[in-house]
Amino acid sequence: MKRFAALYADLDASTSTQAKLEALRRYFSDAPPEDAAWVVYFLAGGKPRQVVRTAALRATACELAGLSDWLFEASYQVVGDLAETISLLIPDGQDGQSPLAQLGLSHWMTEQLLPLRGQPPEAVDAPLRAMFTALDAAGRFLLIKLVGGGFRVGVSKLLVQRALAEHAGLDPKRVAQRMMGYTDAKRMPTASRFLALVAPEGSADDEARNDGQPYPFFLAHPLADLFDPPDDTRAWGAVLGALDQWLVEWKWDGVRGQVVKRAGQVWVWTRGEELVTERYPELVALAATWPDGTVLDGEILAWNAPNNSPAPFALLQQRIGRRSVTRKLLTEVPVTFIAYDLLEAQGMDQRDQPLWWRREQLQALAVQCPTLRLSPLVQAVDWPALAAQRAQAREQGHEGLMLKQREARYGVGRTRGDGLWCKWKLDPMAVDAVLIYAQAGHGRRASLYTDYTFAVWSRPPVDAQEAQAVIDAIARREPAQPGALQLVAFAKAYSGLTDAEFAQVDAVIRQTTLEKFGPVRSVRPTLVFELGFEGIGASTRHKSGLAVRFPRMLRLRTDKPLHEANTLADLQALVVRRQ
Repeated sequence: MKRFAALYADLDASTSTQAKLEALRRYFSDAPPEDAAWVVYFLAGGKPRQVVRTAALRATACELAGLSDWLFEASYQVVGDLAETISLLIPDGQDGQSPLAQLGLSHWMTEQLLPLRGQPPEAVDAPLRAMFTALDAAGRFLLIKLVGGGFRVGVSKLLVQRALAEHAGLDPKRVAQRMMGYTDAKRMPTASRFLALVAPEGSADDEARNDGQPYPFFLAHPLADLFDPPDDTRAWGAVLGALDQWLVEWKWDGVRGQVVKRAGQVWVWTRGEELVTERYPELVALAATWPDGTVLDGEILAWNAPNNSPAPFALLQQRIGRRSVTRKLLTEVPVTFIAYDLLEAQGMDQRDQPLWWRREQLQALAVQCPTLRLSPLVQAVDWPALAAQRAQAREQGHEGLMLKQREARYGVGRTRGDGLWCKWKLDPMAVDAVLIYAQAGHGRRASLYTDYTFAVWSRPPVDAQEAQAVIDAIARREPAQPGALQLVAFAKAYSGLTDAEFAQVDAVIRQTTLEKFGPVRSVRPTLVFELGFEGIGASTRHKSGLAVRFPRMLRLRTDKPLHEANTLADLQALVVRRQ
């Protein structure tokens, strides 16, 4: 654990990519492979399920620190991070010099932490005490992050791949290919798996491939991040080139995935490198007719069979988290796969072929396998005509358009060297909403109220006086009367403002607080924000009857009076219904 803590300190102390790369190379050159296997897992984004409940961590920490629960809570609200709070409050015992502290990360994970999963609180208290007192503050901090499944540090998966490639003398793309599926929660990191990552080209470990392993995903850039096209799309040719240099598709509102068919078996992977085959038996049946040695990239979608069109993403969400799929769920939420790229054919890697060629082969495969759905190409005579089609995307259940260079190879990650894929998304939906609750943030924002709950009017106020009467009733803590005008909560957001704007809003929240509910404050409504979100749908789980996707604050509307904020009917009008 001490070696891992030292690596974490080196990575966390610097913003220099080169310094982080050097720290990783030093670690990989010295660490035992069984420990390095876990380090790669965590740094590449692996998140094992929570081992010990937060309540048990807090209870043990309070006893060791001699604190009451309310005083611990007060400390937590100031610090803003559970792991840091516990690591600072518990007095140092053996200060990291115990034999237990000297053991490697693999031992800690397999022998100390994972056996605690599923144990009752009384069974985890003694082991936690022993671990907390054996480590110093830095070790305790990491331990709690690992126990709670909240470990993160400023290192990208790409940087880990570069470090492994330099350590092993390999091409980073080769390491990226080997790492696909490495963080899948069903497979524990082991010394043999790490050694397979860094095995020399052509070795036995290199040839021993998991038949179901996918390819690294090629990611698209937001169009605005690469180009600054003029507002007039008639002039886009000067910036992006002729439209016939691009293949254009709809941007589907689903889950990106790869379907692998090899050796008579089918595997389904998400972009997050999660193996989800058992969740989508329809896709297994669909791929059963494909030739062996076929890997397709595409989108997993809920499907509206009567209309032969995609269903809203909210419907797909009912399937995403379900590990066991009932017959009822299969009937109510049918799923399909829309293919838009061919990565492997007849067991041969096709990623170095140009996109237009891969597309032709994909179309030929669709003729051979009639159940295969292809992402259709969007045809337009010029950029203005394409922009007109994009404007209709939301009504057809799409998020915008994908622009893909005809000659692009299929790269690794979000790169430019192999050609470009660009996503030309629709502007977010937006409404003006009223701030009604606030909660302090975490980390560097722990001392500021940055997490907000927003509401809209249940109906349009008759005038400013009627709206003010509702605000005054809220200030008097009077409950809303059935059928009367009221503010209805519908979304939470915590991003989109600058640090200066958060400080400005924080000051208002402290001045207008009405009640405190633990870490949450209710406030007298005084502020209006423009909120943006990617999608909206009906929801039985929310009081408003609606749920929005990816809400964020676009701006603080100091120019907007409260009575002019949007209404529940305005939100309902944004719901796209596709029967």
